Amino acid sequence: MSDIFTIKRTVQFSETDMAGVLHFANYYRYMEEAEHALWRSVGECVLTREGDLELSWPRVATACEYTSPARFEDELDLSVTVPRIGERSVTYAVEFRRNSERIAAGTIKAVCCDIKDGRFAPISIPPRIRELLERFGRATAGSK
Repeated sequence: MSDIFTIKRTVQFSETDMAGVLHFANYYRYMEEAEHALWRSVGECVLTREGDLELSWPRVATACEYTSPARFEDELDLSVTVPRIGERSVTYAVEFRRNSERIAAGTIKAVCCDIKDGRFAPISIPPRIRELLERFGRATAGSK
């Protein structure tokens, strides 16, 4: 059985529009915040050293679908799983819930890169890092 990582997040006034509804762009910020918290929960960071490598995870695709608006002062549960791990990429799935109601769901696809001279060089996910990610889902190996 895989772990589901969950954090709580309260919608702040500055994150809402004139109607007091969470602005759509902030769902992406929340997803990134949840991803970073997941990494911290396993004692790591999205920017880390692995031997001689300086690892980073630039995004190559994101998506979010909204079914009900989040509003100022709503307390949300953001649950993160890892439905897919490729040779060089990982996909995170994030569910947004208010109480038990699912109000949005999103995905982030990020590629494992070594930073060399300020440039991103895609690399295979190191085995130790892959093992950390695998505990958050029934990830499948596949395309890059």
